[in-house]
Amino acid sequence: MNIIHVVEPFASGVATFVKSLVENLQDDLHIIIHGERENVMRSAEVKQYFPAANTRFIRWPSAQRSLSVRKDTAAFWELYTILRQLKQQDKIDAVHLHSSKSGFLGRLACRLASIRTVVYTPNGAPFLAGQSRLMQFLYGQLEKFASFFGGKTVCCSNSEWEAYHAIGIDAACINNGVTLEEPAKPETKAPPAAQTARFRIITSGRIADQKDPASFNAIAKYFEEFNDFEFVWVGDGEQRHLLTAKNISITGWLTPAETSEYVAGADIYLSTSHFEGLPFAVLEALALKKPVLLSDCIGNRDIVSGLNGDLFNDGEEAILKILRYYNNRDMLSIMGEYSRQVCAEQFDVHTTFNSYRKLYKA
Repeated sequence: MNIIHVVEPFASGVATFVKSLVENLQDDLHIIIHGERENVMRSAEVKQYFPAANTRFIRWPSAQRSLSVRKDTAAFWELYTILRQLKQQDKIDAVHLHSSKSGFLGRLACRLASIRTVVYTPNGAPFLAGQSRLMQFLYGQLEKFASFFGGKTVCCSNSEWEAYHAIGIDAACINNGVTLEEPAKPETKAPPAAQTARFRIITSGRIADQKDPASFNAIAKYFEEFNDFEFVWVGDGEQRHLLTAKNISITGWLTPAETSEYVAGADIYLSTSHFEGLPFAVLEALALKKPVLLSDCIGNRDIVSGLNGDLFNDGEEAILKILRYYNNRDMLSIMGEYSRQVCAEQFDVHTTFNSYRKLYKA
């Protein structure tokens, strides 16, 4: 099959998701039409982790994150032109749209180009991202409007599926999944943080509003005077300046192998996100046998079983749970085993991508 992926934020979790599709559907040709997020990670850096044998890339120059009538109109016309040319060359069996901007412009472009097999994965409901109820309502109406152009909306967690049904959009649900194989060892030496005996709390991803770095900082700040605690943020982003606590280390963007090594050396994985789709970073922490402490939000709440970690509603609750983990460190290894068990039973990569391939063929 020839599968066309349309990706505006070609970085972070969305890039991880597309990479997993490409790696696990090796018998198919994947053509990735992508934007550029240089402030997060250059596309050239992202591309090097994709298998060359079954992947082709097409740049989508005008695609960008913010809403702009002029730029979005240009991006739509570029995407329509690319898709029409690929269809004329008989190179499209299915189109998979990733994230809200790609989903909106892509469904309109596919409708205009008479492309029928279209899948849209939000990877985080956009109508949960608004800074106000008015903006959330607006994003919700845009999602409903785009759904009239066709395509199948596929949520990546049950709670995200419930959010889409709540606003009247008929969606399916295929959980994100990760591999349970042991991660490859990086060629570099082990990170200094992994060699310490301090109680390490780690998170991974873009330092942006969705991940709520201000809350992460407030939690870390409580432990500033305790020498036994350290906090690590693997990644970078536009809100880096909010991470001011003295006990926070920011690694910047690392390779997947280096990230795995950092997470493997942590005691617990912490997420302070406002909302998620179904975060790959947390699923990978499960696979690495890490207990998880997650904000009680869409996406996160699908991951905690009660034995592999906890949900929290505010910083004070998170601090109390961290102290409980610290004072009962013997239970962390048992919780980690449950994490891996939950990952194997609910978030296995083979189940995820076999389901997507059936959807493409349908």
